[in-house]
Amino acid sequence: MIFKLVGDGRPYPEHGLGQRDWAAIPPRQVRLDQLVTTKRVLALDVLLDEDSTFYGDLFPHVIEWGGALYLEDGLHRAVRAALQQRTSIHARVYVLAGPALSDSAQSSLAR
Repeated sequence: MIFKLVGDGRPYPEHGLGQRDWAAIPPRQVRLDQLVTTKRVLALDVLLDEDSTFYGDLFPHVIEWGGALYLEDGLHRAVRAALQQRTSIHARVYVLAGPALSDSAQSSLAR
């Protein structure tokens, strides 16, 4: 298993962060198996492109909300890391205030 869950869409509310806001968040290490993706589709041409981050942030963007870590941007970088047998990546993590998940909700997310 690479990710905790492959999701489809963002379950958290809009955060309103722009590129400058993301750049102010220092990257930290995050385990791939703790991430819930927000995209189900992976473009192979982007995955294989070595310059895919040329115009964007070098670090993936992760939203921590409701007890889960959602990979908002950087799916291709995370998959490339997994293909290189890495178990973690450096990402910018923004903690979005929200409801805490119950134990049963967290266990259903882990499936």
